[in-house]
Amino acid sequence: MTSVALYLAFLGLLYLERLVEMLLSRRNARLAFAAGGTETGRGHYAVMVTVHAIFPLACAVEVLVLHRGFSRVVGFAALAVALAAQVVRWWVVATLGRQWNTRIIVVPGANPVTAGPYRYLRHPNYLAVMLEAASVPLIHGAWLCAIVFAAANAALLSVRIPAEERALGERYLQAF
Repeated sequence: MTSVALYLAFLGLLYLERLVEMLLSRRNARLAFAAGGTETGRGHYAVMVTVHAIFPLACAVEVLVLHRGFSRVVGFAALAVALAAQVVRWWVVATLGRQWNTRIIVVPGANPVTAGPYRYLRHPNYLAVMLEAASVPLIHGAWLCAIVFAAANAALLSVRIPAEERALGERYLQAF
């Protein structure tokens, strides 16, 4: 199997992972709404979903159309970072349990989570997002995608993080 075929398979697995995330997020959103949760941040949510949906496709297009090559040193280092990002992401999901969601839904009376990766960072999932945006394209030399999607995610997070922190309120700010 060629390096391009392996990279495309990896991107396919990334899409599969996104599908699992969305299914889990929908379930958790239903549970949060049933518990009286309210949603904020819908204005940027569609943009965020779009960016994350086209990300693997854009990486594939850059590699195929611009004939990006695989560099063992950069490629394997980027793969290690991308896999570490997935570990962080799923550590977040496991830590938050039913509170984890891709949307900003706050359930009244829910305590801020300070366990797991939240012992070390306020927003560990967003660290995973940024690591992924920078590393996944570089696995196979798609440096344009690395720049564009890291910048796009940084712009999104500059809106998302303040919106999330406002929604979580004073108890969250005191916990951190």
